[in-house]
Amino acid sequence: MRVLRTLPDLLDDAVARSPTREVAFPDERASWPAVRDAARAWAAGLHARGAGRGDRVLLVLPGGLDVVVGIVAATMLGAIPTPLNPRGTRDETAWLRGDADPAVVVASPELLDLAGPGAVTPAEVVGEPSAAPVVDVAPGDPMILLYTSGTTSRPRGCVHTHGAYTALGENLVERLRLTPDDRFWTPLPMHHCGGIDLLVGSLAAGCTLVHVGAFTPDTAWRQLVDERASVAFPAFDTIWLPVLDHPGYDPARVPDLRTVINVGPAERMAAMQARMPGSIQISCLGGTEAAGFCCVGSVDDPPEARAGTSGVPLRDMEATVRDPETGRECGPGEIGEFLHRGVSRMAYYHGDPDTTAERIDAEGWFHTGDLVRRDAAGRYTFVSRLKDMLKVGGENVAAAEVEGRLAEHPAVGVVAVVGAPDARLGEVAAAYVELAPAFRGADREELGRELVDHCLATLATFKAPRYVEFVDSWPMSGTKVQKGVLRERIAADLVSRGITEAPRLSRRHLTAG
Repeated sequence: MRVLRTLPDLLDDAVARSPTREVAFPDERASWPAVRDAARAWAAGLHARGAGRGDRVLLVLPGGLDVVVGIVAATMLGAIPTPLNPRGTRDETAWLRGDADPAVVVASPELLDLAGPGAVTPAEVVGEPSAAPVVDVAPGDPMILLYTSGTTSRPRGCVHTHGAYTALGENLVERLRLTPDDRFWTPLPMHHCGGIDLLVGSLAAGCTLVHVGAFTPDTAWRQLVDERASVAFPAFDTIWLPVLDHPGYDPARVPDLRTVINVGPAERMAAMQARMPGSIQISCLGGTEAAGFCCVGSVDDPPEARAGTSGVPLRDMEATVRDPETGRECGPGEIGEFLHRGVSRMAYYHGDPDTTAERIDAEGWFHTGDLVRRDAAGRYTFVSRLKDMLKVGGENVAAAEVEGRLAEHPAVGVVAVVGAPDARLGEVAAAYVELAPAFRGADREELGRELVDHCLATLATFKAPRYVEFVDSWPMSGTKVQKGVLRERIAADLVSRGITEAPRLSRRHLTAG
C-alpha cells in the first residue's frame, strides 16, 4: 500500500540518498543539501513576515534557484506556494494576486513593480535558519496553488495536496525508470505544472534536475549537450521543434538522452521521433488538475503506439471515457470525454466551490473537457478539446485532426487550427502556420494553396481549412497557443476584408463558387 508523503520528506530523502545531486540552471546550481539549507533560511524570513499554515506565498520570480527555494520554503511552514508567470502583464498579475490573497509576496528586484505594493525581494526574505519553526506538515495538507493558463477564461487556481504531488513524483520514477544517475531536463517554468512535476520527480528519484530557466532554443540545446541530459520533458512542439531546428542540432551530441516526453498529433510525433534516432519518444495526457500527468506512455510500446497514444494511467490513477451528453461509458475506439480520479487529482479550485462541484462529480471523477479515445490495450489518445470542436455545416470537425494532417507537410512547423465565422456553413477551419526554417522564403500564397490541397488528399472537404494564415510568432498563455486570440484575429480580418463566406473547395483545386 502506498504511503503518502510531503515535499519536505522528498527533499530530506534526496539529501540523504543523493547529497551530490543538484538542481542546475544555465547560470547557477545548488546541491540538494544546499537547496534545503537555503529553504530553511527562507522559511525563517517568511515566518517573520507572517506566513504560516494555510497562507499563500506569492512568488513572482524568473526561472532560477530562488523559485525552487521559495516553493520548498513555503511548504516547510505548511504555507501554500503560489508561483506566477513572471512574463504576465501588470493587470494579469494584479488579478491573480487579488484572487490568491497572499500573506507574503516575493519578487525579484526587476519584477517588484509587476508584483505590486508590499512585495519583498529574495535577499530581504532570507533569515536565520535556526529561527524557522518546526511545522508538522501532513500529506493531506495543501502543497501548492497553480493557476491554469487561462486560454479561454480567467485562470483558475488548482490546489494540490502534498500527497498528490509526491505520489506523482514517485509515479514518474516508476514509469520513466528514473535513477539517481539521471539528469532530468525541462524548459517548463515553475509556475506550470510541468516544472513542478520535474521538481518532485527529481527529488523522488534523488537525481539531478536540469532546468533551462528562460527558454531560448540556443540555451536549451547547449544545456542538453553540456549537462548530459538523460530524460527530457519539453512537452510542446512550440518548444521542442525550435530545438530540433537549431543549427547545431545533432543527435550524436546527446548520446545519454534516452527518453523524450512530448505531446502532439501522431503525425508530428512520428516526424519528431525520426529526428531523434538515439532516443525513445513517448507521450502523456493530463493537465494541471491531474498534477500534470494522468497517463504516460511506455518505452516498451511499439513505435506506432508511442506516437499515436499517451499510454495508460499511472499507479493509483483511474481514467475513463464517457459520452459528454449521456454519461455512457464509451467502448474501445469511441470518442468521448476524458475523466480521471485518483491520488494525483487536484483537491479543489481555490475560492471557487461552485466550479469545483461542477467539474468533480459525486464519484470523484474530474471532468476534463478533453475528448479522447481508448484502445483495446487501455491506452488513451487525445482527440480534441470539447470547446475545440468546429461545427462546419452541421458536421463535427476536430481541430487536432486537421492540425495533424497539416503537420505531415514538410513546410509546416507549428500549426493551430481555429474556427472562422462563415455565413453559409456557420464556421469553417482556418489554419495558422509557422513555417519550417527551410520554407520561410517560399511564396506564401502558392504554399497556402498547396497546404489546402495536401489536406484535401485525405480529409473530407468540410474538414479542410478554407483559410491559411502564416505567422512568425504566437500569442501564448504560458506554454499554450491562445486559440481564442487567433479566433478573434481571423474574425476581425474577415470583417476588414468584407468576406462573409469562405471559398468552396474541391479535390482538384480551390474555387470561388
